[in-house]
Amino acid sequence: MELERTYTAFAGDTLVASADVKSMLVRTKKYLDRTGDDRILIFDDHTGAQVDFDFRGTADDVLERLSSHPLFRARERPPAERSGPGRPKLGVLSREVSLLPRHWDWLEQQPNGISAALRRLVDEARKREPASDRARGVRHAASRFMTAMAGNLAGFEEASRALFANDVGRMKALTHGWPRDVRKHLWRLVDESVRLEASENPADE
Repeated sequence: MELERTYTAFAGDTLVASADVKSMLVRTKKYLDRTGDDRILIFDDHTGAQVDFDFRGTADDVLERLSSHPLFRARERPPAERSGPGRPKLGVLSREVSLLPRHWDWLEQQPNGISAALRRLVDEARKREPASDRARGVRHAASRFMTAMAGNLAGFEEASRALFANDVGRMKALTHGWPRDVRKHLWRLVDESVRLEASENPADE
């Protein structure tokens, strides 16, 4: 299946949780409360970027703060609709869209409001995005994860070159001795990039 927007938490070399953001936060909070191990690194599997969260208080406190997190504010708070002249802000600080009058006119005629129309258009565009582009993005995410978690491990440089050469067999051979959870998560990302590329270029029957 296509890689969804998931987040993965590691404590050292140990996988703590890999799931949607709320499930990941709850499971990571339970791990922290149980072990006191604060060596937590959390990755956005879509980009490979590290994301910081505030785990103080209860699990409910952690989830409540998600609505004010810079990366999730727009998802948790409905964007404001246009109520007067000018361009509407879309619920994200320091972000606007600049459109011509005819674009605003069209958006204002759409059912469920401007925000719903924009979200629908973005979702439709994402569905039409070439699988090769998505595969390239997943491979980049894998590279960022590998650099953060395995940059000092034996074979890293060669494994990185193999990753971008799309030589999956060599990459896996070079990383086979890496910590199990790190290796498995890296391979999951790489396998997803391979699947996406294969879906765009199916073998001739």
